[in-house]
Amino acid sequence: MWWWLTALSGSITPLFLVLSPILSYGDQAHSMYKSKSSAGFSLDIPLIMLVASLLRIFYYPGAKYDTALLIQSLVMVGVQVVLLKIALDHRPPPSSRGGDAAVPFAKAQDEEYQRPYNFWQWKSPKPYWQFVLYLFAGLVVCQILFSPFESLYMSYSSFIGYIGLSIEATLPIPQILINHKSRSCKGFRVSVLAMWLAGDAMKMFWFFTSSSEIPWSFKSCGIFQACCDSYLGVQYLMYGSGEGASNAIKGHPLHDYPVSGSHSVVTSREGAAARRTSNADKRIS
Repeated sequence: MWWWLTALSGSITPLFLVLSPILSYGDQAHSMYKSKSSAGFSLDIPLIMLVASLLRIFYYPGAKYDTALLIQSLVMVGVQVVLLKIALDHRPPPSSRGGDAAVPFAKAQDEEYQRPYNFWQWKSPKPYWQFVLYLFAGLVVCQILFSPFESLYMSYSSFIGYIGLSIEATLPIPQILINHKSRSCKGFRVSVLAMWLAGDAMKMFWFFTSSSEIPWSFKSCGIFQACCDSYLGVQYLMYGSGEGASNAIKGHPLHDYPVSGSHSVVTSREGAAARRTSNADKRIS
């Protein structure tokens, strides 16, 4: 029985890994394109996956890990580029103009969440693509410079491999923080979560039973990511995909929330209402 499961996993899991970027993020991209809004979707996800996948690609010459994992990284880069393009094209308007701002652009309006140099919170799409291009160019240059020196190159390769996999392991964290802050999973597709959890289960079994080369860096980072994905599932059960805490604010009258300069307006309206009631009482009497 165990031999049968191992053989089945060795055949199905590599194919699943190669297709997982499309299966995981295709529905998310289609949903944003169809609704013309990326509200609720964290742009940190394309950032994390692009950086992690590019580092994994350049980690391959030194580690020679399973080819399916390399192909998955190449496919992931293409999928995340498309996802980033759709998310940038359909950013909701800033909250100051009456719209629901998407994370992390909403955070850019709040000094508490301001990042150094507004990193990955830029208003123009151009800096996002410049960052990805400069990262790729920098990795190519390092590959050319270090490859002639075998001992130095192996250390460099291991370094970028662990960095890339560690970054990928943090993938669910931005979405976890967003869900916790809004008390809602709205904007995050349950299909993405389902694919993440299914992928974690298959990867864990394959990593520890495969006869091909799977470095411990993949295994340790995979375990951490599986724990984070599981907590995302708990959040979905707790919060669902409703409006969350934001609806409670929208449903309350203005006087429940003090607004600068609005007290006199509310008071004058109450005074006008009182005068109308008084006049009506006089007419009746």
